[in-house]
Amino acid sequence: MALCICFSLTLNQRLPEIHLPRLLLVYFAGGMLAWLITLPLIRFCALGRAPETRFAASFLFLTIGTTAATALIFALQYRLFYAQWHAPFGTRIWAFQFVFTSASAAYQFAVLGLRLYLPLGLLFLTGASLLLAHRSR
Repeated sequence: MALCICFSLTLNQRLPEIHLPRLLLVYFAGGMLAWLITLPLIRFCALGRAPETRFAASFLFLTIGTTAATALIFALQYRLFYAQWHAPFGTRIWAFQFVFTSASAAYQFAVLGLRLYLPLGLLFLTGASLLLAHRSR
């Protein structure tokens, strides 16, 4: 996934030199976390099924898992940055700040971060799904 966003940023001529290592780390960690979480789910749902079903399960779980894991890591990093201006832990205001900061981070990732997966992300996703469908016989 880190290679995917590097290619996407280079293609759009928007490769940031300053924040690139942190950005690559967020997407790499999101992809790795998604792989670790979704692989058992894929194997469980595709056990003893037709190749088309194994491919569909792989495609679906990898898509949702990678997006959700990367968005979660992005939201945690976003929350860590804004925590210095939030109320003390456990108060009602802190709870509102936590919820709305996390929601705005998820929205920002959906608007700005998901497009970085294209065009290579779809190719990698299809290739990984085909590989998993072929190997889980």
